[in-house]
Amino acid sequence: MSDSLSVQPFDKPGEEARSDRPAMQDELTPRQIVAELDKYVVAQDAAKKAVAIALRNRWRRQQVSEDLRDEIMPNNIIMIGPTGVGKTEIARRLARLAGAPFIKVEASKFTEVGYVGRDVESMVRDLADIAVNMVRTEREDDVQETAEERVEERLLDIMLPASQDSESQPPGFVVGPGGSAIDQRSESEELDEQQRKDRRQRTREKLRGLLRDGKLESKEVEIEVTQTSFPVIEFPGMEGMDYNVSEMLQEMLPKRSKRRTVTVAEARRALLADELDKLIDMDDVVNEALDRVEQAGIVFLDEIDKIAGERGNISGPDVSRGGVQRDLLPIVEGSSVQTKYGMVRTDHILFIAAGAFHAAKPSDLIPELQGRFPIRVELSSLDERDFVRILTEPKNALLTQYRALIETEGASLEFVDGGVAEIAKIAADVNQRMENIGARRLHTVLTTLLEDIMFDLPEMGEEAIVVDEHLVRERLARVVKDEDLRRYIL
Repeated sequence: MSDSLSVQPFDKPGEEARSDRPAMQDELTPRQIVAELDKYVVAQDAAKKAVAIALRNRWRRQQVSEDLRDEIMPNNIIMIGPTGVGKTEIARRLARLAGAPFIKVEASKFTEVGYVGRDVESMVRDLADIAVNMVRTEREDDVQETAEERVEERLLDIMLPASQDSESQPPGFVVGPGGSAIDQRSESEELDEQQRKDRRQRTREKLRGLLRDGKLESKEVEIEVTQTSFPVIEFPGMEGMDYNVSEMLQEMLPKRSKRRTVTVAEARRALLADELDKLIDMDDVVNEALDRVEQAGIVFLDEIDKIAGERGNISGPDVSRGGVQRDLLPIVEGSSVQTKYGMVRTDHILFIAAGAFHAAKPSDLIPELQGRFPIRVELSSLDERDFVRILTEPKNALLTQYRALIETEGASLEFVDGGVAEIAKIAADVNQRMENIGARRLHTVLTTLLEDIMFDLPEMGEEAIVVDEHLVRERLARVVKDEDLRRYIL
């Protein structure tokens, strides 16, 4: 689903369909956005409310007069809360809801010039790559049917080639004065020619039927593929460059064709990629992608607390931390970044930062950076009741995932209420007695609980597996009681 703020009017065929794809953000109120997020994230109402307002404000900004539109800056957000409480999931689901380009980066991976790490502008370049791939995928969906029809015709031409002689000069024709063709065929010859055409057409339609039924997938055919003589080369230390040197050299070198013998299945994939390239205008794709990045892009800056240091301490690692903050500032504030697709302005990209802030606090960030994140929301730790809801309520709940996995083997899995409550209780207890990793603890508890079942599943046959309170205690009691085992397993 595309972002309505970035979709522009189109003139080319098929673009009407693209303009219909957009976007829910102009249809959903903040209350409805929160309701959509509730389907995937449990609790954290304050954070959902903040991001819903930020998303709706993008639509509101598009409705004001043009002279005021550029003056309205996005409400960047800092989410404060321990790991595993839903910070990343809220941002990711928000981006999917809006059809916006989204990237998650860890602030601790960036360092100032002179220290090992990536430069901060690389996040914008990566976001541009994501947007181009997103728009190209949408365009491919629009022309997929046309491309498949063309591929089918090309495969039929390959398997049933036309006679070159008959195409250049059909039998019974002679060249007259001025190069005109004179038909000297008799009625019987014309009839034979028509019969040959009809027979060829019938054969072609039979092949078409076999092709559509998948009965010719292993048949070998010869196709012509385009290749470059220059291999892909990755140069160390050049990740932050605006262009990929290997791509640049490949564009400069002449392309040559090579005939290869492949199966019909392989030929279909190669020909489909070729037809999609012909049908899609990449200049149009890049233009729309850059517009989406500038008007609707979302950057999730995780672990921002790791680059916050105590004021006045400019020794050791804090030198690099302060440098990262100073490098981040112009990106968040609004600047132009050179990408291989062109310049991208970051003024209206929405930045959502997140961190646990155990050892630091938001006020430890430099004042200029603090000012660029005016909205701050605190996410609460998850308790036993939240774990029960996480296991059962979301559309992609863990229990739903495990049921689906086990059904692939013909068995069935049922979690009774007592079993679910016991799983939640154990996860909350382990979080309290060890490191609190939030809802991620449920993964480890469930994996340990169902390990033997998942291993024996192929031999169990169509069996109904019931997970109740007794089974959970039986399988996890030893691990929970043994402090050393609990530390390493859960």
